[in-house]
Amino acid sequence: MAERAEIQSLSTMPLLASRLLSVLVWTLVPTLTKGKNTMQSKLATSTNGVDLARLTETIEAVKATPGLASFRFRIQNRWIGCGQNRSEVQQFSAGGKELQHRTDLILEADEPDVLLGSDTAANPVEHLLHALASCVTTSMVYHAAARGIAVEEVESSLEGDLDLRGFLGLAPSVRKGYQQIRLKLRIKTNAADEQLRELESLGPKFSPVFDSITKGGFRILPPSARLFAERSGQCWKEP
Repeated sequence: MAERAEIQSLSTMPLLASRLLSVLVWTLVPTLTKGKNTMQSKLATSTNGVDLARLTETIEAVKATPGLASFRFRIQNRWIGCGQNRSEVQQFSAGGKELQHRTDLILEADEPDVLLGSDTAANPVEHLLHALASCVTTSMVYHAAARGIAVEEVESSLEGDLDLRGFLGLAPSVRKGYQQIRLKLRIKTNAADEQLRELESLGPKFSPVFDSITKGGFRILPPSARLFAERSGQCWKEP
């Protein structure tokens, strides 16, 4: 049985959801396969829990109609107090259609006591590490399934180095975000050595979060277009 651990260091940039196409199968399929014989799903084979028939069907549909690949994800955040925030995951658009999640999804964030919080939830930069780990893992598992590579277990550990002087405004030359992230990935599989080498690269290569952090390049609207404030019961937009 082959196992291998890999460590990668990342120079980070701001995070925003990317638009990678091939790992978004789970959102496209319900629309694309609506009304078809359910016997197909019962007979479909799967690898790593991924339905290969649905995967193939989705890829072919996106090839034929590229507009189906367009997604937009949303969350609504509310400040609770001190360092605590709560985000509600909203409906999302997929291929021009608005879709709802099957259940209400809530994300909590706080800060540890040493950063003046109540320590009731992971803080935002810990959420970033979770987003990176889960996205790299899912991307690898999906693309491994498409290649017929069975994976038994995947574990990862991440560390990120952050200098608080940047956040506190004490050193303008110190970046406010992570200076470096170390990702250690452990994969358990019976794949041949050549497949294992390919497997190691699939997560970072196709992960939208990995791409967003390491490459960036997306546009964030200027403050005048995204900041609203409320004063004396009336909502106004920053000029």
